[in-house]
Amino acid sequence: MAAGSAIQIPSRLPLLLTHEGVLLPGSTMRTSVDSPRNMQLVRSRLLKGTSLRSTIIGVIPNTSDPTSDCDDLPSLHRIGTAALAVQVVGSNWPKPHYTLLVTGLCRFQILQLLKEKPYPVAEVEQLDRLEQFTNQHKSEEELGELSEQFYKYAVQLVEMLDMSVPAVAKLRHLLDNLPREALPDILTSIIRTSNQEKLQILDAVRLEERFKMTIPLLVRQIEGLKLLQKTRKPKQDDDKRVVAIRPNRRMNHIPSTTEDEEEEEDHDDVVMLEKKIRTSSMSEQALKVCLKEIKRLKKMPQSMPEYALTRNYLELMVELPWNKSTKDRLEIRAARILLDNDHYAMEKLKKRVLEYLAVRQLKNNLKGPILCFVGPPGVGKTSVGRSIAKTLGREFHRIALGGVCDQSDIRGHRRTYVGSMPGRIINGLKTVGVNNPVFLLDEVDKLGKSLQGDPAAALLEVLDPEQNHSFTDHYLNVAFDLSQVLFIATANTTATIPPALLDRMEIIQVPGYTQEEKIEIAHRHLIPKQLEQHGLTPQQIQIPQVTTLDIITRYTREAGVRSLDRKLGAICRAVAVKVAEGQHKETKPDRAEAGEGEDCKEHVTEDAKPESISETADLALPPEMPILIDFHALKDILGPPMYEMEVSERLSQPGVAIGLAWTPLGGEIMFVEASRMDGEGQLTLTGQLGDVMKESAHLAISWLRSNAKRYQLTNASGSFDLLDNTDIHLHFPAGAVTKDGPSAGVTIVTCLASLFSGRLVCSDVAMTGEITLRGLVLPVGGIKDKVLAAHRAGLKRIIIPRRNEKDLEEIAVHVRQDLTFVMASCLDEVLNAAFDGGFAVKPRVERLNSKL
Repeated sequence: MAAGSAIQIPSRLPLLLTHEGVLLPGSTMRTSVDSPRNMQLVRSRLLKGTSLRSTIIGVIPNTSDPTSDCDDLPSLHRIGTAALAVQVVGSNWPKPHYTLLVTGLCRFQILQLLKEKPYPVAEVEQLDRLEQFTNQHKSEEELGELSEQFYKYAVQLVEMLDMSVPAVAKLRHLLDNLPREALPDILTSIIRTSNQEKLQILDAVRLEERFKMTIPLLVRQIEGLKLLQKTRKPKQDDDKRVVAIRPNRRMNHIPSTTEDEEEEEDHDDVVMLEKKIRTSSMSEQALKVCLKEIKRLKKMPQSMPEYALTRNYLELMVELPWNKSTKDRLEIRAARILLDNDHYAMEKLKKRVLEYLAVRQLKNNLKGPILCFVGPPGVGKTSVGRSIAKTLGREFHRIALGGVCDQSDIRGHRRTYVGSMPGRIINGLKTVGVNNPVFLLDEVDKLGKSLQGDPAAALLEVLDPEQNHSFTDHYLNVAFDLSQVLFIATANTTATIPPALLDRMEIIQVPGYTQEEKIEIAHRHLIPKQLEQHGLTPQQIQIPQVTTLDIITRYTREAGVRSLDRKLGAICRAVAVKVAEGQHKETKPDRAEAGEGEDCKEHVTEDAKPESISETADLALPPEMPILIDFHALKDILGPPMYEMEVSERLSQPGVAIGLAWTPLGGEIMFVEASRMDGEGQLTLTGQLGDVMKESAHLAISWLRSNAKRYQLTNASGSFDLLDNTDIHLHFPAGAVTKDGPSAGVTIVTCLASLFSGRLVCSDVAMTGEITLRGLVLPVGGIKDKVLAAHRAGLKRIIIPRRNEKDLEEIAVHVRQDLTFVMASCLDEVLNAAFDGGFAVKPRVERLNSKL
């Protein structure tokens, strides 16, 4: 490539001024162009040129291009390199510039600078000519010796590198195929040299000088590589002789280093791992797989990524509890006492746990049941699962399934993937260390679905007693017995659980609590827990049951007790502030003589027995202790009541009725409002209603229109056609909440009957039920939650379908005693019960028209 006869460059060349590096003939360099003259050269010459000649430029090293066109050019370096522009890349960030990829062709000498603007152009003379090599004054033998010496060092340098690298192998091939006179420039650009050394090689026009200057550079690089290899020799030996490293070292008695000791430790770990595998109680299939993997592990180099993966897999297999289990506590009486102490109410759930214990006493190898607790939030579904594990004496592990949308979370990843890991079931078993724990699958109704699969479908194998004795995790790839695991799932609703998964679980409804149950739960569990969390004692704060009832009715409206727990926590924090302030006060004189029963400023009542206070606490209690929380203190701490009994106020005009609705959060009362106006007989429905509820509204108006004469219902003009020149608007308040379901049918009929008759619906009546066109009342679901909602709202009479009478047995006796239930099988009975004095057919005198 350096032969003068083969390279003919133009006599005039545009000059690219650079100071970043030195381009030698035969090498390639990437340089950035952002100065004015260089930018103009790229735009005018390289980008607009159409011939190969236009891509040849002269690269002048060690020369900076001025930042402005007005500045004069600096003195140019005498020797440059003719180069071929191979690639031009432009960019505007952070400022406009070009990046050039240029390949050096040959040296040239600047004879005369022809012009400076818009870019410099010079008349040049080509220096690298083949004739110069043959017409040297030195003998060919002497130059040949220099060439051979250079070639020997070059080959030695290349062979010290890793020949498996493609670039090194290609360089070795070039040494044998390129002309010798081209090698100094190429190797100088490859080895580690400074720009000043490259500049000296560029200025060495005579070939003899080039060889003499390059040979010391090669020798320096070779010595550096030898020193580097000497420091890295043990590691390189390990890489080259991984398989035979241990036998050779033992035979040759090589002194051990830190790496040797680590390898010996790893070898000992593998031996110990194999021993653990052979002594473990895993199944025959799993043992066979593990022995095969340990055999592969012994032959595998430790530097391979698969070594760590295989070792992690084997360690997991050893840690899994294949036959390790805990012994169940089967004393039914002790279990009943423990469950009653931990949880109030929940009789159906406790009964199911005791049944399981009784059967376990009779049959030792009973499979674990698959239970599903369904109920509103805050009723204790998760905590009762922990209590069941405590009752049985088993380990407890909770798996949160809310939002899980990858089936690999259940079944695990296959080991062919990077970062693979077992599923949550196997991970949970590894965590608890036994094969018969209590697994709580929390929020099973909130599983998602994505392109990674359906986790609900993966749970079908886990929760099927006929299949989970051989559950196969993708990561393990061997069967594991889950039949002894007691699975408990929790859900707020069964509507979002796939039918196939729902069919595998035993559903146990966990309804909301009544007010009496909430009061008991608060004083048995919540208040002691909050006192302990806030560092208070019963001698410092007292919350009577009347105050707890006020919190339940005026500050919370929920099926569970989470909001109640938060409100009690707020009260304890406020009292903690008073107690902390009182500890730093000076001892005040006894104010018992003043006879004040209540401090109006603090809204608390003082204790009349100060001697009992001083005996019980180490703290110096202020004289206000214990603080009694009453209604005034509640208002100061929690603010004004959030909920008021507004039933009677909202039923003060015709066209309003109270319905009962079921939600995943528990039962709710629902107001239905109706109004009429002159119009064209249209029915307007608002309140974010679903299709089923809209159909119920159309059913109600159709039934009333067909029975208008019977009940003497007329519109504003006195016509029995209720929609004649009349528009009806039905609204379901809380318009931001989506509503749907058939159970509002009887409420809509009652509301419209009140509107057209002008009579008020009884203010203490709520109702639920589905209707038909014939006026029948059909049964609905969620009766217990709806009845509890009506009881919380202070209602006294509830109209339900007659066929739902059996559902009342699930309701507590004291709740049934506070309420009056009206069983209705048709709409006539509903209307008679909803209005004072009934809603009987009004008699009307028939006129006889003579036909004579």
